[in-house]
Parts: sequence; structure tokens; C-alpha cells
Amino acid sequence: MKKKGFWSVTPVILLLGAALLLVTGATFFLNRPVFYGACALTAAVFAYGIWRLRRLNADMRRYLARVSGSLSQSEQDALASFPMPAAVCSSGGEILWYNELFRDQALDGAELTGESVIHISGGAPVEDIARKRFMDVSLKGRRYTVYISPVPVRGETLYALYYVDDTRLKEIADEYRLSRPAVMVVYIDNLEEVVQNTRDSERAQLSGRVETLLEDWVGSTTGMLRKYSSDRFLVMVEQRHLQQVVDSKFDILDRVRSVQTPGGLSVTLSIGVGQGDTMRESEEMARQALEMALGRGGDQAAVKTRSGFDFYGGVSKGVEKRTKVRTRVVASALSELIAGSDNVMVMGHRFSDLDCLGSAAAMTVAARSMGKPAYAVARHKTTLAAELIDRYDASGRGDLFIEPEEAMELLNRRTLLIITDTHNPHMLEDPALYRAAGSVVVIDHHRKMVDHIDNAVIFYHEPYASSASEMVAELIQYMEGDSISRLEAEALMAGIMLDTRSFVMKAGVRTFEAAAYLRRLGADTVEVKKMFAESMDTYRAKADIIAKAELYRKTAIACCDQSGASETRIAAAQAADELLYIKGVDASFTLFEEGNTVNISARSLGDFNVQLVMETIGGGGHMTMAGAQLEGVDMSGARQMLTEAIDRLLADREHALAVQQKQNESRGG
Repeated sequence: MKKKGFWSVTPVILLLGAALLLVTGATFFLNRPVFYGACALTAAVFAYGIWRLRRLNADMRRYLARVSGSLSQSEQDALASFPMPAAVCSSGGEILWYNELFRDQALDGAELTGESVIHISGGAPVEDIARKRFMDVSLKGRRYTVYISPVPVRGETLYALYYVDDTRLKEIADEYRLSRPAVMVVYIDNLEEVVQNTRDSERAQLSGRVETLLEDWVGSTTGMLRKYSSDRFLVMVEQRHLQQVVDSKFDILDRVRSVQTPGGLSVTLSIGVGQGDTMRESEEMARQALEMALGRGGDQAAVKTRSGFDFYGGVSKGVEKRTKVRTRVVASALSELIAGSDNVMVMGHRFSDLDCLGSAAAMTVAARSMGKPAYAVARHKTTLAAELIDRYDASGRGDLFIEPEEAMELLNRRTLLIITDTHNPHMLEDPALYRAAGSVVVIDHHRKMVDHIDNAVIFYHEPYASSASEMVAELIQYMEGDSISRLEAEALMAGIMLDTRSFVMKAGVRTFEAAAYLRRLGADTVEVKKMFAESMDTYRAKADIIAKAELYRKTAIACCDQSGASETRIAAAQAADELLYIKGVDASFTLFEEGNTVNISARSLGDFNVQLVMETIGGGGHMTMAGAQLEGVDMSGARQMLTEAIDRLLADREHALAVQQKQNESRGG
């Protein structure tokens, strides 16, 4: 066994000795008298070095003897004959001593005296050792729990380390954790729409291909797959395989998306994953996760954890549901709630826009037509739809809108609060009003966020809808009471046009049906267009933002250095829309500062999911329209966070495309 010297000086001395011998040998060929003198000097140096090493070794033994002598008899016995591996290190991180059991079991006979403690602490420095009472360490293929005991010695603190070999116990614990079952609920979220116009044989073939992919996917694990309806499956897998599925970012979503109808429509899945303490709890968590995935537009997996949700996928557009059965049911239930309340308050999000305020105004008038006192809650100073409020003031109906403070005074236990165009309690015009309300109804079209309102009596959430105004226009057709007036119809039309960018983005069949209904009520598209008129200051601010735009990986990013006035906020949103018309731009992002917060407006044409980008940095929204507010971050930091989020999304898209291509190639072969 090769033995290392104290404080590891032996290698250094050997190197110096070898160098001295080489120099001495060289003098033999240069000058013989000098060579003989050098030989005598070299012999003297080597004699002194050997003597000094022996003294150093003796000093080490005396030092350890003093250390041992300063301990109590029980401590000396623990160090000398403790029935488990033990070691002592100094406060400087040097290994001073270890018993024979430690040398034989933990080191396989190696010698580490004088080396750094990181060699026997799993890489933990002495500072970490001083703070802990125990830690887990792996040495030579064995796993230990190391218990740490500080020992004061003449003003210095040494640390005694006791190694408990619990390799078998930890292997059993790992196996228990890895074998814990997880429940997945898999749903083909667009089966009805995909097979609507297909023949029975094509329908069976399509369903069979999806089932085959799912069977192969689950078959690669020790899990089980059970089909319990035409479009729903129950999957149970062990944690070891669930982690593999998560690491692959649920590539089954991409494989199933490669299955298409003869008309080119792709099949998509939504997956909810739950893992609780019991099977029942796991199944409930999986259903909650599936509901969250569907609320975000489908074609994604949601994993329910103790701290919230993790999402994977979500790269495709939501599929429009053409049936209005749910709309009629919600309208009937909402009419009953309004009839049973004393008064109604309708509120949207902060910095309300035409969609938010238009849907709120129409719902308020619908409640008034049922004979109930109703008001739309909005802050006049911060709204982005001041033109709409001015129109109501000009028509003598300005009492429709009240400030949140006024609404709080009218609130009682039988007040119904209807929230439109948002489902996040932190984004409300007045969160205090929401917390004080007894009954809450939510009407929103944005993709579902983790921090959503969870105590609503009615949670009418349709992520495929173009706007909250479209949803309200549908509801009003089935609600009791008189019809809304032309002004409300124009307000709803303005909201639809805002979120669809004049019927260009996310305008489905039901969007045009709602617009036709509003047109029949007298909505004038010219008057609606006038609501979008902007001031000269806003136009200039928008032009300035667009001029500063830069291209980054097929996205346009513009940073505005103006203050966060209302004109800047409007200009930033409009600039984000305008940047999409630049050739080669799939998405646009505009950033502007407001106090110590950087606001981001994000837009896309549909192929680029800006919601996923915004969620990565703490925001949210819709696939084609989203935003975020970054507090305590300067403009350069916000831009860096944004570009990193874009990079991550594009990397995920490339991975998904690679999986789809591989699936298509394997099927073709």
C-alpha cells in the first residue's frame, strides 16, 4: 500500500529531490570538481530531508496524541474502538484521523490522512459540515448517513464524523419511492370534431391508430392502460416510468398529433397526471389536472403536484366547439342567480379594454332588464376603453359605470358579482370587492392559469372562444329579460373586433354567428370602428415603439423608453399588433416600464404560442395575445428573461417536430 506523507508534502519533496539529482548529474559532464561538491551537498540535503520527514511524522503522532488526550475517556474509546467507521477532521477541512474500520470499509484500505475532508464528505466543505448534524454520503459504492459531532480542543473545534452504513435501507426506500403508482387520465379532446364528417371505417381506423400509439406508449413501461369511454383512457404507471415520461416532455402528444384525417385535421390529446398518498387521491388529482389542461386549450399534459401544476405541450390551437348546449345551460343557471340576488356587480380586469368593458356593460344591462339593480365596476382613470364610457355618458346612461369604492358600499350578502374577461383574482379591477362578494360568476376565454378563481358558483370558461364579448353575446340570447340596446351591441362588437383583430385571429363559426346577432340588433360597424380611434400622442408613441423593434429568431422585440402613461400602454399593445405585419415575424413583444415594473405585451399570428412564453416569466393570457408584469426588473433584465423564454419554447417546438417526423417516417416505413 502506498502511504502518503503528513500534509501531503512527500510528493513535493520527491519532485524537488529528483530535480536536484538531475542538476547534479548534469555537472558530471561540465565540471568534475563541481560534480563531487554537488554530490556531497545532495547527500547532505537528502539526509536532512529524511530526518525532517521523520520529525514531521513524529510531530503528527504527538499532535494526534494531544488531540486524543484532550478528549474524555469515553470519547477516546469512541475514536479508537467505535464499532462503526469514524473519522476526525479539523476546522480547516483536513482529515486528521480515522479508525481501522473506516479505512477498511469506506476507503478500501486507501490512506487519506492530511487530505481535504471533501474526499469523505461527498464533496461537502467543512463549512457545510459545521452547520449540519448529519448528512448523506456515498463512498466506494456504499451509502452512509454521517452523524457529526463538534469536539472543542484547546480553543479549536474538531469534527468527529460517524458513518452509519445504511445502503440496504436507502435502496429499499428508493425502490418504494420509484414503485409508487401515478394515475393519468387521457382524453382525446377533439375526437367529435375530427370524425364529424368521416365514414365509419375511417373513424374506426383513426381511433385504432390512436389506441395503438397509447398501447405502445404504456407498453414500454410496467403500467396498464384501460379504455372506459370512446375518448377517455385510464393509465397507471410507476413513478420510475412517470419520470421518464416527464423527461421526454410527454412526446406521446406529438406522436398522436401526427395522426390526421384525410382532410388534414390532427388528433390531439389532453393528459392529467396525479400522484397522491392514496389511489383515490391520485385519481382526483389527475382529474383536476385534466380539467386544467382542457381549460388551457387542450393538446397538453398537466401534472398536479403539491405546489401547483406543471405543463407540457400546448403548441397547437384550441379546437372550436360548435355546440351551444352548455351556453344554454349556463344562461339558465345565470338567470336564476340574478333573479335570486339583491343586486348585481359586473367587474373585469385592471386596465380594462373594450372586450372587458364591453362584455361588462352588456351583462349589466341584461341584469337590469331582469329588474335587478346592476352596475359595471371600472376605474375611469385607468381604463383603456374611456371612449365607451364617454358614449354612455353622452347617451345619459353614465350611471351604468361606478368606481370600485362605490360598489363596495352597495355590496351585501345577496350581491352577485360577475367577473368578465379574466379568471385570475390578482388581475381584477378590485380584488377586495371579489373577496367580499358572497356569490361569484366567472365568464372568460383566456387559457386557464394555475392561480384561478376557485370559488365561483358558475365558472363559464371557454378557451376556444375569441373573446368575452362573444361569450356574453351568446349568453344574452338565452337569458330572460329584454334584449340589449344598440349601444351594448356595438360595445360587444368592439370587444370581438379587438380580440380578433377585426375578425382575422381566432374568429370561428360561433364568432361570426355572435357578430351576426349583434348586427341584427343594430350594431353599426362604422361606429364600432370609431371606438378604436387614437390620439396623436398615442399614434406617435406607437410609431416610436415600432421604430425601435429588433428581430430575434422570427420574433420582433421592441423596448419603449417612455413612461408608463395610459397612452404608452395603449401604444405598446397596438405596436405589438402592427409588428405582426412585418414579413418573417411570427410573434411580437413590446416592453415598457411603469415604476419599478416592466410590462410586456405579446402577440402572435397563431403558430407561435405567446401564452407559453409569458407563463414562463410569470404572466399569461391567450395563445395569440398575452402579457406579463415583471416587478423589480430593469429593461435589460426583462429583455434577457424574454429571449431565454423564447429560446426554451423554440427548443420544445423543435423537439415536438422531430418526434412527429420520426413517427411519420416509422408509419410510412
